Amino acid sequence: AKDAADVAKNAIIRAKKEGYDVCLIDTAGRMQDNEPLMRSLAKLMHTNKPDLVLFVGEALVGNDGVDQLKKFNQSLRDHTPPGHPVRGIDGIVLTKFDTIDDKVGAAISMVYQSGQPIVFVGVGQSYQDLRALNPKVVVQALIG
Repeated sequence: AKDAADVAKNAIIRAKKEGYDVCLIDTAGRMQDNEPLMRSLAKLMHTNKPDLVLFVGEALVGNDGVDQLKKFNQSLRDHTPPGHPVRGIDGIVLTKFDTIDDKVGAAISMVYQSGQPIVFVGVGQSYQDLRALNPKVVVQALIG
């Protein structure tokens, strides 16, 4: 099996060489309860020192998403390699945001629980469907 930290390192080197300003590393569904995968993710983070670590979750799961985020962030902190600064997430991406209706309160709870902002919301299947969060949409859904 390939080491995720090395794969990410090579991707970053190539992105820099080809003149890209941004390199997204998708860690493909790291479940907060899977210790080997979370340890691998912590190693990837501390080896490559990304500018931004984003938790990606589905908006439609409601309050289960709050619990997932809390456990994921704590797991990242718990698996910090010795001698490295403890680091958690820097922000949140919520996919399927166009489907949440009455579950918008969970999005607010995620921000409150983590102390980190929702950086993007997904409203479709492609990178072009990532949007900045519009607070007016959230407030309207809450009072709607």
